Amino acid sequence: MSHIFRTRRHVLATTGILGGAVLLQGPMALLSPAQARGIAPTPSMRGGSNNYRPNAPLVESLGSGFLVFGTVRRAQDGAALGNIRVQIWAATTLGGERDRRNHGSVLTRPDGSFQLEMMQIVPNFGQPHAHLAYDDGAFQTVFLRPVMPSPKDRSVRADFVLASA
Repeated sequence: MSHIFRTRRHVLATTGILGGAVLLQGPMALLSPAQARGIAPTPSMRGGSNNYRPNAPLVESLGSGFLVFGTVRRAQDGAALGNIRVQIWAATTLGGERDRRNHGSVLTRPDGSFQLEMMQIVPNFGQPHAHLAYDDGAFQTVFLRPVMPSPKDRSVRADFVLASA
């Protein structure tokens, strides 16, 4: 019997919550998809623009053995941004951050995700790190410099939340 009582209590509580949502936002609130609101834009990181090259070419890969990946979303509503150019560069086993073989750009997929395989990132000035940039003008420029916990890491993630320019 107590199982039924908990179930009824749960139904009543849920009905009360949904009823409150309808009163506060109107009946259409139940039919529209939930959306994130007011997502803060990603700030540029200090040192992120070091060795940046405007208009780095679109590439399929910069080698193999290491994966840089992430997502790009819009600050106002958290919507995924497809077809956005992200530039990536790092010091790798091929050479330093200035080496053209270590610079390239990729486009985000419709779901806002991106990835680039490259040679293994190596420590530069004592820290293994990558550089990523968004700089195409529709949104505010952002430079990221994610640092990896270990030079043995095989991937690094960087996510962008872009604010309108």
